[in-house]
Amino acid sequence: LQQALHSHLDNIPPETRTGELMGEFGRLYEQQYAVALFNKMRFDIEGGGGPQNQLLHRKVPLKNKSIFSGALFQYLEENKKWRNRFLFIPDSYNINYYENKQAHDRGLHPKGTINCAGYRVLTSMEEYLELLNTSLPGVKAKVGSSPFLKCATQFPLILWHPYARHYYFCVVTEKEQQKWNAVFQDCVRHTNNGLPEECKVQTPAFTDAVRLYRQAHGHYGTWEMMCGTPPQILANLVMETLLPEMRDLITPKLKGKMYERQRNWMLISDAVYGLVQSQTQAQYEAVVQSCEAGRPPLETTIRTDMDQIITSKEHVTSKIRTLVLPKAEKLLKVSIQPYISSILDALMEPTSRGFFEVRDLFFRELVDMSKNLLNDDNKEKLGEHMEKISMLAFHPVKMQSCYEKVETLSLEGLQQRFDVSSPSVFVQRAQILMREQMDDAVYTFEQLLHQSLEGQEQEDFCKTIQRCQDRVIKKFDYDSSTVRKKFFREALLQIFIPYMLKQLTPSCSELPRFQELIFEDFSRFILVENISEEVVLHTVMKDIMMAVKEAAVQRRHNLYRDSIVLTNSDPNLHLLGENPPIDWAEEYGGGQEELDGENTGDPEVQKRRRMKQVVSMIQIEGNASVLPNESCLEVPAVDNIPEEKTEVRSDTSLSQKSEKQVPNGTKEDVNKNAVDDKPPTNRSILKEEESTTERSLQGTERTLQPKTHPQATQNVDEFVCSPADSPHPTIENPNS
Repeated sequence: LQQALHSHLDNIPPETRTGELMGEFGRLYEQQYAVALFNKMRFDIEGGGGPQNQLLHRKVPLKNKSIFSGALFQYLEENKKWRNRFLFIPDSYNINYYENKQAHDRGLHPKGTINCAGYRVLTSMEEYLELLNTSLPGVKAKVGSSPFLKCATQFPLILWHPYARHYYFCVVTEKEQQKWNAVFQDCVRHTNNGLPEECKVQTPAFTDAVRLYRQAHGHYGTWEMMCGTPPQILANLVMETLLPEMRDLITPKLKGKMYERQRNWMLISDAVYGLVQSQTQAQYEAVVQSCEAGRPPLETTIRTDMDQIITSKEHVTSKIRTLVLPKAEKLLKVSIQPYISSILDALMEPTSRGFFEVRDLFFRELVDMSKNLLNDDNKEKLGEHMEKISMLAFHPVKMQSCYEKVETLSLEGLQQRFDVSSPSVFVQRAQILMREQMDDAVYTFEQLLHQSLEGQEQEDFCKTIQRCQDRVIKKFDYDSSTVRKKFFREALLQIFIPYMLKQLTPSCSELPRFQELIFEDFSRFILVENISEEVVLHTVMKDIMMAVKEAAVQRRHNLYRDSIVLTNSDPNLHLLGENPPIDWAEEYGGGQEELDGENTGDPEVQKRRRMKQVVSMIQIEGNASVLPNESCLEVPAVDNIPEEKTEVRSDTSLSQKSEKQVPNGTKEDVNKNAVDDKPPTNRSILKEEESTTERSLQGTERTLQPKTHPQATQNVDEFVCSPADSPHPTIENPNS
């Protein structure tokens, strides 16, 4: 592979492309870093307005928690076999896979770790082939045929990435496939969520630099690969240009059958992507360190000359507004206003259904708990139930019904008119907001219930739960309305602003001359390009605000009107948010079960084993066949897969072929352990999972990440765009 890379990439070495991009990005980042620092310090002085959240927010939601673990089959490309692997998903949402469960329990390093940023989860070979066929021009696989593997069961799970390697898994039942799919989707959703909002300077500087770089190269609008860590995003930016060049150069040189060419191309792409990531990692860290080292003198200048900088910026803004505003208003009237209402409706319907489902799920869980406590009205049982409810927002199986509601979001026609690459940008952001709202509701309920029970020996738990529940539901309705209205404004900005900038840029070629109006000492904090974009944003914001306000007045989606403000409506409640986390199992007697190997001397292993898992394991019936940790299923060699056949052999023929290829005496084991006609069934899964301004223009990237801004008013929110969480069960091997 290394020889092939060197021979193929002599004309376009990745180092050259990475260096070119990082040079331009570094210049943009340094400019935007100074602007972001000024905006942050100005906001710290002036503050901002807006509605106050009614629900409490948990600071560390998954402390001492893991998401999920279990066994499934993984395809090993090196020997073309399906091997049973143990997967463990910690609170980082990275997927760690081990040789077996014992290797995990002993604290050994995993065989590999999957960071899911930029991946897609597929549950059929047809979906996979459709995406694979777009990777190489002229190399097409027949629908229904596998490129270089035959799935061991009819329930595959494939992690697909446009640049990195693909991962292949499969399970033996449809129910397992659905649950693993929910877990993997949550891992993707979490890692795609964006950059940390707490970094008030680095995050806006980075997102603005990436956005301006792409705009300089003709790419406006949403970008699906604005996900992961900054080095990953920069690597995606390099590959966006490098991959087509590689494809044109390498495709004619790839030899062999269709599936061999596809497989070799994937290996080359993955190797180059890894190389580019290592280069962007080092160069990005150097850029950030350089900017951070120069931060103290910048802060001194800003503190000393804040008023003069603001006055200078307002003077330049008035000049630029005179030039840009008439053109922007004309474009707005002709090309934007007719579409605001219909696009808002398309966003509101599925999003509101999703938030309604979150509310209903929260209500149902509490009602079920009350029913279960009717007969066992004691604190120990209450502790057991609350231990489960406390992690409800991070349970992907239970939250799946909520997430599915918003997946129906469709923005037909926007791809052509407004350069919206995919609705997934908005879907994932809405799902993250839904998860956050659920956790805020659960956490607020926990604190209220704990306060109500404090110092009381015996009480009617059902009545107490009812009182706390009603109180939280009212607060949830208000916060849900606030969050959704802000999401709608952000989404509309993300759709319209890039389009307007693309249309207006050619007619604003004289903008650079306004830089002469700025004092040299202030030129690092006032950029003409940023001011021009702010003028465009303010032009369209008025219409967007009016459209959302009219939607709230209609009450179609249970939105509160802007005139309803509940600021400081419950000051005593917010004092509870400073309390330490509640350990329901320990405090109310629902203690944790004894764990095997507690006598081990390794504290890390003990800690790993004590970690509470959000999603319970699937238990196997005692008489059912079990997937042993060392089982390995042979599959047909790729040479035996006809290239032109459109028919796919059934699972039965696959099993028969596998039997012929394994050594004598092992046929029975293979059939029993891997592709048994009677796969293991699930025993009781006990009560199983049932049921606004300078920074505003950053809303033209991957996902929408809300942020406040110095010049924001109470009626105008600011939007920072940044790239786009939890568990579910599987097969646990009793023998391990």
